[in-house]
Amino acid sequence: MSCILHIETSTNVCSVAVSEDGGVIFNKENRNAPNHAECLGSDVDEALSFADSHAIPVDAVAVSSGPGSYTGLRVGVSMAKGICYGQGLRLLSVPTLELLCVPVLLRHDDMEENALLVPMVDARRMEVYAQVFVRSLRSVRPAQADIVDADTYREYLDRGPVYFFGNGAEKCMETINHPNARLIKDVEPLAKYMMPLAEKRMAAEQYEDVAYFTPFYLKEYVAKQPKKLL
Repeated sequence: MSCILHIETSTNVCSVAVSEDGGVIFNKENRNAPNHAECLGSDVDEALSFADSHAIPVDAVAVSSGPGSYTGLRVGVSMAKGICYGQGLRLLSVPTLELLCVPVLLRHDDMEENALLVPMVDARRMEVYAQVFVRSLRSVRPAQADIVDADTYREYLDRGPVYFFGNGAEKCMETINHPNARLIKDVEPLAKYMMPLAEKRMAAEQYEDVAYFTPFYLKEYVAKQPKKLL
């Protein structure tokens, strides 16, 4: 097996974890720092020191790749790439919306077989970054920026139960207003939940190019109107 350093900075929580052989051996979460740049460096140093003190060589760095906070993603990815460059490590990326599904599946194993999962990251006002998954984490609708109204997810809601979660979900529930809509509160994308997704990518050798990898900002590529020529 392998040892992976995990970095998650896509929302207001800055978290770092170290996993080895399928288990999390170090975890730190910071909700109080004014910005991720002020706490991430010291948290990563602590994680690497922990691994070194236990004579555990780190094999790769996994970073949450977005979508999410533009500044947070940039800080996290820059740190991950710097470590990979400095220590000659492989880089893995874990999509933030897929990551949000991990704690839901761990805590709610009694969920209906036909249930759909819709992780949401807040993008201000009634806009969210969202994706639609089945329970096996197969995507049935790709990540996109949604301006939520009553019809945004109706095609999925009319078929069966749909679970909404993440820091963008609660504000949308009154607007969605459907009997099949379910809200799961207090779900956060944390580094300690990255392990199964990162290990899966490592086993498949789905490494990123350290030189050219950039976060999946998403919002940069949508909803920009071309300027009128006249």
